[in-house]
Amino acid sequence: MNRKLFLSSLLPASAMLYAFKSSVATVAPIAGEPKKHKRPPYLKQGDIIGITCPAGFITQEEVEPAIQQMESWGFKVVKGKTVGARDFTFGGTDEERLNDLQEMLNDTSIKAIMCARGGYGAIRIVDQLDFNIFKISPKWLIGFSDITILHCHLNSNYRFASLHSKMCNSFPADWAAAEPIQIATINSIEKALKGEELMRYEAAYQSNNRLGEAEGELIGGNLRCIENLAGSTSEIKTDGKILFVEDVGEYLYSIDRMFYNLKRSGKLDKLKGLVVGGFRVKKDDDNNGFGKTLEQVVMEKVKEFGYPVCFDFPVGHQKANYALKCGLKHRLIVSEQQTILQELA
Repeated sequence: MNRKLFLSSLLPASAMLYAFKSSVATVAPIAGEPKKHKRPPYLKQGDIIGITCPAGFITQEEVEPAIQQMESWGFKVVKGKTVGARDFTFGGTDEERLNDLQEMLNDTSIKAIMCARGGYGAIRIVDQLDFNIFKISPKWLIGFSDITILHCHLNSNYRFASLHSKMCNSFPADWAAAEPIQIATINSIEKALKGEELMRYEAAYQSNNRLGEAEGELIGGNLRCIENLAGSTSEIKTDGKILFVEDVGEYLYSIDRMFYNLKRSGKLDKLKGLVVGGFRVKKDDDNNGFGKTLEQVVMEKVKEFGYPVCFDFPVGHQKANYALKCGLKHRLIVSEQQTILQELA
């Protein structure tokens, strides 16, 4: 990142505070209710998106399709020093990844941060991140999978909304040959960042769904990451919220254990709704089957609660992975016709 650009972009504290108050959507809390989320400003033509690697590595070539697409949306893109860097499985050393993300959090000219890919690594740097400038001049943090660590940390500690979505490694090299679902889900990132319309997604009826309607702040992400945060300062807070979860490459017994963690820690008790996204389950070892389906695992843990539950929602490690605004209020409708998740104004 250009250090001169970084230094020149730091506004005087009073100016940044004014910009923060005028651009971030806030609502005065009702006595006894938790403070509502603050929304970073939506992006406009010419705004800058930074790309960084807080987790796994990615090559310079692999981020080019994402850069070209985001530039076609009218944004400018800057690459952090970790793009193309590698330290074994990581996108650079812990220090390099921390410094790269920190510079982008501090640079007020950058209006959104796209994490290049998931993998593993965010947990190794999250406690060293400083959000003091971010709190005054917030921006959208974008990603999923391992980036769930950062979404939960922002949600629980600073109450800022963020964007759970595909990352650079999911953009097709040949846009013309991309499948319709790839195009739709990637375009949902543009729509979410520009904020020109409220996001609305549908999923087909699934016989295991529990019908109902609910409203609440949307929060969630990768189930394994959520479980790993239990007992930490980044632990997810679910009371009164709509929780969405997804995962990949886990055995059913492991998914069962993770849902028991949510249940035993009280994370399922006071939900408004539960959205189960894509779960690419790992095949049981021969002669050692678990004996339950994913749906049975989930419904067993929430059987005493009455909130709506839906399965096969288009979010997760799959092509059908739409952009979701974590921390903003949504309405969940689970009916015999379909499931609808609607962002509320």
